[in-house]
Amino acid sequence: CCCCCGERESRTPEELTILGETHEEEDEILPRKDYESLDYDRCINDPYLEILESMDNKKAQRYEAVKWMLVFAIGVCTGLVGLFVDFFVRLFTQLKFQVVQSSVEECTEKGCLALSLLELLGFNLTFVFLASLLVLIQPVAAGSGIPEIKCYLNGVKVPGVVRLRTVVCKAMGVLFSVAGGLFVGKEGPMIHSGAVVGAGLPQFQSFSLRKIQFNFPYFRSDRDKRDFVSAGAAAGVAAAFGAPIGGTLFSLEEGSSFWNQGLTWKVLFCSMAATFTLNFFRSGIQFGSWGSFQLPGLLNFGEFKCSESDKKCHLWTAMDLGFFILMGIVGGLLGATFNCLNKRLAKYRMRNVHPKPKLVRVLESLLVSLTTTVVVFVASMVLGECRQMSSSRHSGNDTLSLQDISEDVNSSIKTFFCPNETYNDMATLFFNPQESAILQLFHQDGTFSPVTLSLFFLLYFLLSCWTYGISVPSGLFVPSLLCGAAFGRLVANLLKSYIGLDHIYSGTFALIGAAAFLGGVVRMTISLTIILIESTNEITYGLPIMITLMVAKWTGDFFNKGIYDIHVNLRGVPLLEWETGIEMDKLRASDIMEPNLTYVYPHTRIQSLVSILRTTVHHAFPVVTENRGNEREFMKGNQLISNNIKFKKSSILTRAGEQRKRSQSMKSYPSSELRNMCDEHIATEEPPEKEDLLQQMLERRYTPYPNLYPDQSPSEEWTMEERFRPLTFHGLILRSQLVTLLDRGVCYSESQSSASQPRLSHAEMSEDYPRYPDIHDLDLTLLNPRMIVDVTPYMNPSPFTVSPNTHVSQVFNLFRTMGLRHLPVVNAVGEVVGIITRHNLTHEFLQARLRQHYQTI
Repeated sequence: CCCCCGERESRTPEELTILGETHEEEDEILPRKDYESLDYDRCINDPYLEILESMDNKKAQRYEAVKWMLVFAIGVCTGLVGLFVDFFVRLFTQLKFQVVQSSVEECTEKGCLALSLLELLGFNLTFVFLASLLVLIQPVAAGSGIPEIKCYLNGVKVPGVVRLRTVVCKAMGVLFSVAGGLFVGKEGPMIHSGAVVGAGLPQFQSFSLRKIQFNFPYFRSDRDKRDFVSAGAAAGVAAAFGAPIGGTLFSLEEGSSFWNQGLTWKVLFCSMAATFTLNFFRSGIQFGSWGSFQLPGLLNFGEFKCSESDKKCHLWTAMDLGFFILMGIVGGLLGATFNCLNKRLAKYRMRNVHPKPKLVRVLESLLVSLTTTVVVFVASMVLGECRQMSSSRHSGNDTLSLQDISEDVNSSIKTFFCPNETYNDMATLFFNPQESAILQLFHQDGTFSPVTLSLFFLLYFLLSCWTYGISVPSGLFVPSLLCGAAFGRLVANLLKSYIGLDHIYSGTFALIGAAAFLGGVVRMTISLTIILIESTNEITYGLPIMITLMVAKWTGDFFNKGIYDIHVNLRGVPLLEWETGIEMDKLRASDIMEPNLTYVYPHTRIQSLVSILRTTVHHAFPVVTENRGNEREFMKGNQLISNNIKFKKSSILTRAGEQRKRSQSMKSYPSSELRNMCDEHIATEEPPEKEDLLQQMLERRYTPYPNLYPDQSPSEEWTMEERFRPLTFHGLILRSQLVTLLDRGVCYSESQSSASQPRLSHAEMSEDYPRYPDIHDLDLTLLNPRMIVDVTPYMNPSPFTVSPNTHVSQVFNLFRTMGLRHLPVVNAVGEVVGIITRHNLTHEFLQARLRQHYQTI
């Protein structure tokens, strides 16, 4: 599997311009720069401070209560989405198998099995065609959705990933793709569906239903949406596996970069709501016992217990741990092989399928469905063996729960071409829903032939690898569990038959095999351990599952990444890992920052703002003033320059100024001694100097603020000092904020004071969230281009900043932990010298910079 081991070192020239472009012939796909980052940092500007000033304990408690109610609603809605998918999957699957099975039984005697195959093809191709059409409507609905949600929680804005249209196409598409007989699961898309519900429900609006408007101004920021998406993703896991704790840990391990105790409680509460909502309705619909809570999740592993009649049986022993470790190693190797083959298939699709008309993607899905259906039908009819049913299932010594499991397992046994008291082992695995096949491997007392298990594993491995990545909604959890369960059951059969270990419990080895293969494919550890323990409802499996998953992950990581990380990289998403390598600390912030800045001034003309917004694609701009001598002379005769210089002087905090401020506040005390002390510290203002240099500067046509006069900025003639002149940093202003100010005509004329500028509230600033208008779509004909915009009330005056000498590991941890979008680099005297974004912290970018660092040593 050398195709996935390591990375290619043949980049250059100039590290492909520091990873700014992607070469098609390169084996490695570099992070794309057209992905935007989400902004999780709070913008504490004047409108936000107005909200804080008006906030009291009652309002804060009401706000928190609304958040808890929304979290509960997200859990309930996610559970209902799971109920919808499960109900129709069962309905369509039962209809299909009843018709085809009765046809097979009739045609066995008449010799018309080809007609049965055509019936099965008709069902499967129709369902898969509908699933492909839904993906054509919303392409981001394809696949499991876990890579996209992982990117979103990591801070990357994936277009369309949390839209209402996405969840509708996802939920309907996955029920058709599962009912269509493809080797896919519905559990992975449940995570995506829950995340979309979490993103959309608290907004009380949808772009797809834009005519429906609710006056709900809360939670209109990326920070709040991220928390609800985390809760929704966890609820999806909880609904899929009946594992609320596992869902909470999944959201923590796989996604969110920022976490706190309050969010943990809300996510767990949301997961519980989803689990018990789904459990309540499924138990009532299937068993008619409303309120009994018998079916915790979409996928139920059943209860692992030995029969009371078998005194030698143990679920697992200490000696079995050695076999579990070996199975973990093999599972990691199989997972690495699976990921390597799927990566090659994905690259082939990107080069040869995706560029072609969309109909080609539908034809590929139909081809996969056709091949899968023919393989399943032929294997069930030809390759199966007739195996004797176990006599233990007819004894009355089992507990009630074991009898229920036996009845469920017995009902899904297929006896094609087999005499009485025997069953067709291959048809039992292939001609059933995947969940029933997993239960067969976990709880079937009768033996499966080693040849059957080997063929089933090989066929399922190849077909599920081919299927994952086509244009249908598809999950990977259940196919991986089923493939791994066959592998584990095969190991148990070999140990019983050839080594004579009669004490082993086959269901345990099937479960460990499923964990080993799934862990080798997805490389999850903490959350997957808890999910499997909660699904089995057996805490004694904790140690063997954890050891197996750790070994499988370590083995697979030696060759390549997990399947979700591979697909993230194939999309070129700039995902940030948990931490950087040790060697990256040889770099500092100054080595990776972008020094060529586009900036705005505290008071800027409309024509300059429009020019900046239309000629750049940056999403934030430093708000700066220039450091020049003789500033007092420039304050005379030009109101714009005067306002900028006044703002700089008023915003710079000095020890003397702070003491003067405190002294003024102390004068209100009655003590005469305090008044005297304050009077001594009040400094007298310096008299204004005479106007002597202003006319000289104007005669020399020297422009101190060239960005304010676009027609007088000959950038080619500037020296390096003029281009990168010192800039005092005052804050950050977002593109969306500037566009909102222009759209609402927030400005003042040069003959007026900046206090005459209209003020916008926080609700007005965030009214267009999350789709702010584009600068090219604004009608600015009514605005005078010479008008001035005061951006200081709306900028973030206190963003996170770093020193140029900060080590890269510290920069990385600050950026990822706080969920930042932009990180200004400010030197010791308060001058902004560069800015760091997500693209400056990707592994590929840091590696390129490190190679440059070695070359300069």
